[in-house]
Amino acid sequence: MLFFRIDSKEEITLRVKQIINRKPADLAAAATALEGLDTDLLLVFGSIDHFSFPGMGQFLQNAFPHSILLGCSTAGEITPDGVDDGTCTITAIDFAQTPLTSGSTTLDGMDDSFNAGERLGRQIADADLKAVLVFGPGVQINGSALVNGMASAIGSGIPITGGLAGDGGAFKETFTLGPDGIANNKVVAVGLCGEKLHFGHGSFGGWEPFGPARKVTRCSGNILHELDGEPALEIYKRYLGDHAKGLPASGLLFPFAMLGEDHNAIGLIRTILGIDEETGSLILAGEIDPDGYLRLMHASTDKLVNGAEAAAEAAAAMLQSTGDTLALLVSCVGRKLVMGNRVDEEVEAVGDVFGNKAALTGFYSYGEISPFTPGASCKLHNQTMTITCLSESPA
Repeated sequence: MLFFRIDSKEEITLRVKQIINRKPADLAAAATALEGLDTDLLLVFGSIDHFSFPGMGQFLQNAFPHSILLGCSTAGEITPDGVDDGTCTITAIDFAQTPLTSGSTTLDGMDDSFNAGERLGRQIADADLKAVLVFGPGVQINGSALVNGMASAIGSGIPITGGLAGDGGAFKETFTLGPDGIANNKVVAVGLCGEKLHFGHGSFGGWEPFGPARKVTRCSGNILHELDGEPALEIYKRYLGDHAKGLPASGLLFPFAMLGEDHNAIGLIRTILGIDEETGSLILAGEIDPDGYLRLMHASTDKLVNGAEAAAEAAAAMLQSTGDTLALLVSCVGRKLVMGNRVDEEVEAVGDVFGNKAALTGFYSYGEISPFTPGASCKLHNQTMTITCLSESPA
């Protein structure tokens, strides 16, 4: 199906076409709808069935030989109509005046996350670099270390946004798409360059803390071993009760708020990506402050929808563009589980903020990447709606 486009009228700025493919075997036929657009960047977000379909990566490389390919597998696909599962959204973008750089690096296990980010940052570095889109595997990765590694290579003042891939909530194998095709162990990125680029971002949660703050008494990177001197998994299971039977997936419903030594929230949420029964530890999506505290969180659909709206308003305010826009939405799979059949409402709330000026694309992730506010350092977030907006000044 051909979805709408952005086609500028008298002024030359970015153009966008988008398709949604519902069956992996139909990709070739569906992609004909993108013919005729001189595509610079092809954003692809799809289900595991699509990303594991034989030949998909090679087909895209052959069909769009002059395009930079970028994307990942998902835990749900975001389209202008709402949220889908089992589909593949392909968004073709033609930039009029924004040069691009691209990169890809193999992630050699979780301990390689910082170095992988550093390698990737060096690949996309450019004197005119203004912003970065990055996507990484959703398992066996330390997302915050990845972001820190990239920032060390390109500078902390360059905004980095994107997210970690999903696999429909299975937490077993995820995929990214980049210059080398589709892989389960690659981190991929695109750098956006030049003064004509308008770039906005916003990130907001909507979760509320409950229960006491508990001291982190032993952790290593993103592995939480102990809280208040007890095995972290044991404490977590006590809080979850019957929900503990569904771990690690049920952990998406009860993330942690990170607190400082003064017990005040620092604005970061951490999701449980895995458990280790033998050591009694929790594997979180990003690093934990070894001197800090953690507190459990929960949410309601209304608060999450309000959070998505707040993220959209922040991104739109930063963009400062009245022209046509691409809005990339990366939302956490935990939000999707909480909202259930009302999940479309958070996408609708974002769409209401941008109106018909923006084409929407995106996915449900295992981690969202964005600065807190304009000028702030980039962080890995969990359980947020993170929005990236792209637009261009006319020639």
